Amino acid sequence: MVRLKHVMITACLFLLVTLTTQGQSRQERFEAIENQKTAYITKQLKLSPKEAQQFFPLYNQYRKEIRSVKQKKSKGIQSPGNQNSFRPGNDVIAFDSQEVNIKKKYREKFARVVGQSRASQFFAVEQEFIELLYKELNSRQRR
Repeated sequence: MVRLKHVMITACLFLLVTLTTQGQSRQERFEAIENQKTAYITKQLKLSPKEAQQFFPLYNQYRKEIRSVKQKKSKGIQSPGNQNSFRPGNDVIAFDSQEVNIKKKYREKFARVVGQSRASQFFAVEQEFIELLYKELNSRQRR
């Protein structure tokens, strides 16, 4: 009886979360993921409140610059019509180089706040979070 009650409560919570998630707009889901990412970075880098207060404005600038380059890269790669057409500005390596330069610039800025070791570790932590998101997405798609 207690076990059945536990299963029913769990099922109801799962249903509630699923319906809530489906009802969210794309922007709300993005913001929720960004909040989770912020918490993950804070935990993994063991940021103090003072460090977090200084780190995340820099992180937001970093994220905007990286997103801008990635958007330009995806627009340059996607060519309407012919998949094999070359257009000026499609140099993927140039976009990758820009991303690397941005990461180097921000690693120096992050190091001023959290030290060189954690500044370098940030990029691995960010990648770990992205991999966790992909795993979660894959597990949801299999259900």
